[in-house]
Amino acid sequence: MAILNYLTTTYFDFGAIRMLPKELERLGIHRPLIATDRGVRAAGLLDTVLGVIPGASSIPIFDDTPGNPTEVAALAAFDLYRSNECDGVIGLGGGSSMDLGKAVALLAGSGGSLDRYDPLTGGARRIDRVAPVIAIPTTSGTGSEVSVGFVIVMQDGRKLTFASPKMIPSVAICDPELTLGLPAALTAATGMDAVTHCIEAILSPVVNPPAEGIGYDGLRRAWRHIERAVHDGSDREARWNMMMASTEGAMAFVKGLGAVHSMSHAAGRLPGLRLHHGTLNAVILPTILRFNAGTAPDKYDRLAEAMGLPAGADLAEAVLARNAAIGLPEGLGAMGVTEEMIPDLVPHAVADLSSRTTPRTVDAEVYRILFHAAL
Repeated sequence: MAILNYLTTTYFDFGAIRMLPKELERLGIHRPLIATDRGVRAAGLLDTVLGVIPGASSIPIFDDTPGNPTEVAALAAFDLYRSNECDGVIGLGGGSSMDLGKAVALLAGSGGSLDRYDPLTGGARRIDRVAPVIAIPTTSGTGSEVSVGFVIVMQDGRKLTFASPKMIPSVAICDPELTLGLPAALTAATGMDAVTHCIEAILSPVVNPPAEGIGYDGLRRAWRHIERAVHDGSDREARWNMMMASTEGAMAFVKGLGAVHSMSHAAGRLPGLRLHHGTLNAVILPTILRFNAGTAPDKYDRLAEAMGLPAGADLAEAVLARNAAIGLPEGLGAMGVTEEMIPDLVPHAVADLSSRTTPRTVDAEVYRILFHAAL
């Protein structure tokens, strides 16, 4: 089993879930809240996890996590945490469940409301402590199990990224076995989420060579294995590499992300469409690769190399072709986004935390053009 000591301790391999009881004991968690969703429960993955925990029948479970986690859901989960006198969180599922679990841990450790920690008002400085979190991913995309933040749709309609080193889970347990039953469509969407994380982290102008190197390795793994994982979900080598790429993507984006995520977060908050974050990233990525072209030619050549393409290759076209090959839509229009929605989307993209680490300057007019191009 691989034990990765970067940002946090990560147990990584088939069968890693057996480390859960030991880590609960080490962290002094005697009554965890499990934050998950109904899909994870229906797939039997919740039972798999409960099966390795002694006395699991008494563990409180919040399984009402929405596809895009909300402040309302986080508060409901926190009420369950408090009423059961919990002392830690197990985030089990995709990024939504893990992010919701992090929000509960923040409220449990530092108190107040989520508004108090608004990243756009310096809220990270107000984070005192966070309840211990064990993150167990069941998809290969977000990397929330090792990331410095979480994303929540607030009650006022904003989709915010809360970021602080204190939000990195206490331990991550990455067991590719838990992804073997993931449907092809989700495998594709979450896999391209990991690809986007690696690419945007690499292109961020923030200087962090170790993180950047991890991003290239993650991209190499994801690009070579995503089609295999989509077309044969039982391919254990592909599942292992996709989960590693997902984890590496989040290790890399300590450098920050970029305009893909700013636009994706803006669209993901639309209440009527319930758009999947990874799919949004996949369809927006080609537009932003074209937009950023010329800002870092050496990085573009290294990206091409990691993707098995010749230097100078059209990366945007390569992503479009890969999206088509794994069944993802061609643009935002195919997902239900219309021109009439763009004026609402633009200010949210401008305000998003990821706009601070783009390689090319973005403002409202630029985002207006980019949203139109991404349709």
